Amino acid sequence: MMTNPSKVTWGRDQPIGVAVLGMGNVGTEVVRILREHSEDLRSRVGAPVVLRGVAVRNLDNDRGLPPHLLTTDADALVARDDVDLVVEVIGGIDPPRRLILAALNAGKSVVTANKALLADYTGELAAAAERSRADLYFEAAVAGAIPVVRPLIQSLAGDRVNRVVGIVNGTTNFILSAMDETGADYEVTLKEATRLGYAEADPTADVEGYDAAAKAAILASLAFHTRVTAADVYREGISKISAEDLETASALNCTVKLLAICERVAAGPGEPSVAEGGKERVSVRVYPALVPRKHPLAAVSGAFNAVVVEAENAGRLMFYGQGAGGAPTASAVLGDLVMAARNKFYGGRAPGESVYAELPIAPIGDTPTRYHVNLQVADRPGVLAAVAGEFAKHEVSISTVRQEGHGTGARLVVVTHHAVESALADTVAALGEMESVTSITSVLRLEGTEE
Repeated sequence: MMTNPSKVTWGRDQPIGVAVLGMGNVGTEVVRILREHSEDLRSRVGAPVVLRGVAVRNLDNDRGLPPHLLTTDADALVARDDVDLVVEVIGGIDPPRRLILAALNAGKSVVTANKALLADYTGELAAAAERSRADLYFEAAVAGAIPVVRPLIQSLAGDRVNRVVGIVNGTTNFILSAMDETGADYEVTLKEATRLGYAEADPTADVEGYDAAAKAAILASLAFHTRVTAADVYREGISKISAEDLETASALNCTVKLLAICERVAAGPGEPSVAEGGKERVSVRVYPALVPRKHPLAAVSGAFNAVVVEAENAGRLMFYGQGAGGAPTASAVLGDLVMAARNKFYGGRAPGESVYAELPIAPIGDTPTRYHVNLQVADRPGVLAAVAGEFAKHEVSISTVRQEGHGTGARLVVVTHHAVESALADTVAALGEMESVTSITSVLRLEGTEE
């Protein structure tokens, strides 16, 4: 007689104890849902899901919880025998790294929303989970309430993902959307984002692209079965984007978005092509880019997020919704919690880390893209031909050129065809040395075109 692989290993009245580490916006909502929907969660899991305790920095604030549930000793809470599952929503690297490792090493499953930790230490955490046969879930780490991690791990497990591109930071998307809609400059919209609570007092992690880079590393690792860290991600922020950039974009029927782009690219220079047995590479980058208005990501406004996944057989899939906030992020955390608790109840386990492909990371210089270059030049005969000659010299093909009078000089807006970043960068450097070029106002990449 065959043994039922789904045999219950947890008694129906045996509770699954949960510890929550952190009680900020997300942690508060996680605790609320755990307490208010305990009967629903019990029905969905198959056993009671019981909050054992919440680790906080201090006990002075009134958090609306019985005192016995609160502690400042997170290590002791994680180590308790009646804790089976740990939810980490503290953020940052330490102490979360130590606490998560302690939980996993003890065979306790972990749910985390910590993108910074995962972007650099997924391998270490996954190895600990593998050794103890525990679960490590992190849906909330990439795009808040938007389910994109589990589709990449499970729904598309039988497909080949070629590209993932998305808007994964609500603060920068709010700022760029406001600049596009109002014509205001960066500093004005940043102040408004701060006033409304979309931007932190120190917005560096968001506006300089660090947050998006951590999320891009996670997405690339999942999509391409290759371990990618935040250090592998090329990163530029939005702090240099001007109102004039948005005006120029509008004239091209585009807008500007901070994009996280993860894609397969060709083998390196001098190496055999993929068709000849060479190894394709992974390009992962974050930067502001022009996006055509007709592209679905162009319509993502305000603090919303969206991720587009392009797979060989499934085609283009788009995931859209609230990418941050206490309740939306807690929704993703609770989804993971239910999955981890079910696995405890039924004796199953989530898929572990998949890095079998081990694809090399392509440097930004080898990555093909398109450029939009905005120049101020002397308004005299031959300047346009000289500028075009520099593009040709570096083997960068021009798609369109627009020239406008601008005071005593002229403004040139050049849009290129696809070329590798190094060639485009060399072209821009050469243009900056030309006597007839007064200044290079801005250099932006163009993404989302059919070319």
